[in-house]
Amino acid sequence: MKTLSERQKLILALVIRDYIDTAQPVGSQHLVEHYNLDVSSATVRNELVALTNMGYLRQPHTSAGRVPTEDGYRYFVRQLMGHTELPDTTKHTIAHQFYQAGHDVDRWMRLAASVLAHQSQAAALVTAPRAEQARFKHLELIATHGRQVLMVLVLSGGEVRQQMLVLAEPVSQDRLSAAANHLNTAFQGMDLNSISAYTGQLDALEQDIIKLAIEDMQHPGDILGGEVYRDGISQVLAEPEFAEVDVARKALRILEERSLLEDLLSRTVLTTSVGGVQVLIGGEGTWEELRDCSMVLARYGAPGIVTGTVGVLGPIRMAYGRSISTVRFVAGLLSDLVVDMHAE
Repeated sequence: MKTLSERQKLILALVIRDYIDTAQPVGSQHLVEHYNLDVSSATVRNELVALTNMGYLRQPHTSAGRVPTEDGYRYFVRQLMGHTELPDTTKHTIAHQFYQAGHDVDRWMRLAASVLAHQSQAAALVTAPRAEQARFKHLELIATHGRQVLMVLVLSGGEVRQQMLVLAEPVSQDRLSAAANHLNTAFQGMDLNSISAYTGQLDALEQDIIKLAIEDMQHPGDILGGEVYRDGISQVLAEPEFAEVDVARKALRILEERSLLEDLLSRTVLTTSVGGVQVLIGGEGTWEELRDCSMVLARYGAPGIVTGTVGVLGPIRMAYGRSISTVRFVAGLLSDLVVDMHAE
């Protein structure tokens, strides 16, 4: 990033804050009068030209004021904004709402999405907590036709995997159910290493089934885990930046297409530690769908055990301070809840 003088930093920050609030180009005369600057309009105009030449501002058309560029927003977020926090009263209100939700994970997720959307005035997404290490929860064996059996394997965190098995010979449903019950009792909560080291007694059918379950658990699953919770989509589409159908459609693709969201999360927030916040502005030159958007993302959970993602999506003209502080606070709350739940 280019080096800015203190006055240039101030003017860039004021232009960005004003544009976030109004969505209107910002001129030198407005800055001097609105913010009581102790320099002339001509001086401010010269600084606006310099910031434009550096690539931090642009002029939509001749004689118009300036608006921030993607680089301008990035400089603002990374160099000028500093650490932001939600007001204590807001934190208390949000924490109380989660306290009232008890130990219902589904309610946590829905509440988190609602709080994020409301506080940031952006579209929110929350992924359910997913076990970072595959752990056996339970399985079901369902006789279908002849020697074919449907195995439904459920992992800790709620991920469900299914596969059709072909046994050496037909087995009754009662026998399959008995085998599943025995395996569920023996392996509940175990990871791959513990299951492989198991020294208890299993009959031939149970050995075959648990071997297939181990093979299934070794394959990486859906990084989103279970359901993705969303809120605030209609309010963000009401922003002027999304008036064009094509721009709105691209934003919706990120929120609604699991393959795109998986790619985004796997290459960004899932590479960071729990509690870290990432800001993506204009897709960072990587995701075409985010060219007209910004996202604030954070990872929550118990490191090495179970984690998930929270985030918001909005126009590049986003209230970054509010969005970042909200995402950080909600991620912290969910981390505390997940850690407490697993400790119990």
